[in-house]
Amino acid sequence: MPEYAKHLYMIVFPINALVASQLEPEKFGEHYTMLSAKHFSGKVIFAELDINFRNDYFEIDKYLSLTVPHEDGSPKRTKFISSYKVLENVDLSAIKELFLVTTNGKVLPIGPAEYTAINEPGLIRIYQEVCPLETLVASTKDQRDFGKFITTQTRSKGAPKICFTQIEFNLDEFFRQNKNKDIITVELPGVNAYRFYDCIMELKNNPNKLTKTISLGSVLRDISFKFLRHGFWFAQDDEMRFFPMPSMSEMENKYFYWWKFVR
Repeated sequence: MPEYAKHLYMIVFPINALVASQLEPEKFGEHYTMLSAKHFSGKVIFAELDINFRNDYFEIDKYLSLTVPHEDGSPKRTKFISSYKVLENVDLSAIKELFLVTTNGKVLPIGPAEYTAINEPGLIRIYQEVCPLETLVASTKDQRDFGKFITTQTRSKGAPKICFTQIEFNLDEFFRQNKNKDIITVELPGVNAYRFYDCIMELKNNPNKLTKTISLGSVLRDISFKFLRHGFWFAQDDEMRFFPMPSMSEMENKYFYWWKFVR
């Protein structure tokens, strides 16, 4: 019987689940997007966890022991460990690498960075919460302050831990295109343009207002990975893990095989 290494994968989009697998990350991403009848279609984001990570909330050892090759010698592709409160019970330090999977199963690995993006104070940013929440938020907080705010300072709209990204969006161009128009439009799928406009204007006109909820739904299903700015953050209070998107030069050279399939 063939021997395969075992992996712990945490899916963060489109669901949040902890999965044991004998597939390498590239094959796991391909299986989840292209070869599994359980998954409808669309992009996937998952992380590999340290195989030695343990938390009493999960029966990790039990399910790893069941992650064995099939009778024909093929690897066990997925063994679900948990599909509820997963990120909440995962140590951020256990997240080794993040993987972005295109709709046709191409996988981009992203390693962690010791820094996080730094932008000018007061800049209005559009954040997409990925897991466990899916809220689209406009905020004048930078990424570190936003992560701390969501995980410690708002019980009504927060969570103990959060994964989020930032949408690349030119607000100056948005206002220029809609100037003197009777009907406002916004290039964000499923987002009410008037709600978007009102949220941005309130942040502009009220310095005491630091965050505004634009939409309760995620735009990740419909927008391209190309429209994500900086990368992905996992946050809990002052603790943060940042996974930066590769530079354009890296995309066009090192990761071109993935980049050319991004829609």
